[in-house]
Amino acid sequence: MPSPERPIYLDFNATTPVAAEVLEAMLPFLREEFGNPSSGHPYGRRAREAVERARAQVAALLGARAEEIFFTGSGTEANNLAIRGAAEARPERRHVLTSTVEHPATVQPCRYLERQGWAVSWTGVDSEGRVRVEEATAALREDTALVSLMHANNETGVLQPVAELAAQARRYGAWVHTDAAQSVGKVPVDVDRLGVDLLTVVGHKLYAPKGVGALYVRTGTPLRPFTLGGGQEHGLRPGTENVPYVVGLGAACELERGRLERESAALLELRERLWWRLQAEVPGMRLNGHLTERLPNTLNVRFPGARGSAVLAGAPEVAASTGSACHEGGESASAVLLAMGLPAEEALGAVRLTLGHGTTAEDVDAAATALAQAWRAVASPREP
Repeated sequence: MPSPERPIYLDFNATTPVAAEVLEAMLPFLREEFGNPSSGHPYGRRAREAVERARAQVAALLGARAEEIFFTGSGTEANNLAIRGAAEARPERRHVLTSTVEHPATVQPCRYLERQGWAVSWTGVDSEGRVRVEEATAALREDTALVSLMHANNETGVLQPVAELAAQARRYGAWVHTDAAQSVGKVPVDVDRLGVDLLTVVGHKLYAPKGVGALYVRTGTPLRPFTLGGGQEHGLRPGTENVPYVVGLGAACELERGRLERESAALLELRERLWWRLQAEVPGMRLNGHLTERLPNTLNVRFPGARGSAVLAGAPEVAASTGSACHEGGESASAVLLAMGLPAEEALGAVRLTLGHGTTAEDVDAAATALAQAWRAVASPREP
């Protein structure tokens, strides 16, 4: 039974547990196989072989080549390397295009470039949270160095038209980066079908540990590294590789490749069950985001007449999140929902419910009941 100490976990977009198969693959490299991959003796060779095997496993999930995968310490680092590295490698091009619903790991590198003299265009989204390709295309310029557009939004799960915008960006000679932290392992992700030059992968979003990520770099896309040191990762990310975590990321990608289609269908069914239950018990509840162009595990809803934070506080049996930011003066509504045109008071009613491997129908039903009861306890009286 769920309890405040062990609530039903519906926050898989924040982080995932490490899969048993992933931990099993990692353990030898936390114990007896401790070698430095740069060493020439048997310990080092075995570590190097493990890193290269993981590189191939990540590449296979993305439809890429192994030599196009570079390991990093996080998705934030991968985004910085992609955005800053691409812009600084093309100093004659002084323009970058991104969207108003990006993760801070994209927003802040773009803000950094602005401070360094680059022009950054922030293209908007429609009421369903999707970038308008025509509007974004109109912002492209002859000196556009890079387009950075997330593949799936972390709050709403909305899938962005990356392939369509990438095709337009090609006409201007711009490179294209997508932060695929949320989509890899949940929906098929193929770098050629997306038409991207750079793509970010995050370990802890797909049942690998925190503290490891990867950047896909299409062959022929030079980047300027922002950390300097040895020659690891072909100099793009110097520093001794975190072998156990790299192995874990590779194992997670192989695991997701094997179960992606089956598990995505199961998550979609559970997500819809949760949505139906909530709609039945909470009159006036609304969906945030596109009805169909959305990750199969993600449900972002807004409770009428109540703040999402109050609903979650009243349902300690459920572990979920809001997109609101808490600070000393109170709460600020999600920037993503505001960019979609929602009034601030409505946006403050949002709750993000994200499912994952291990979520059951019983979990969904119990969570819906708990959230509905909490809403009834805190909702403001409505006009008759």
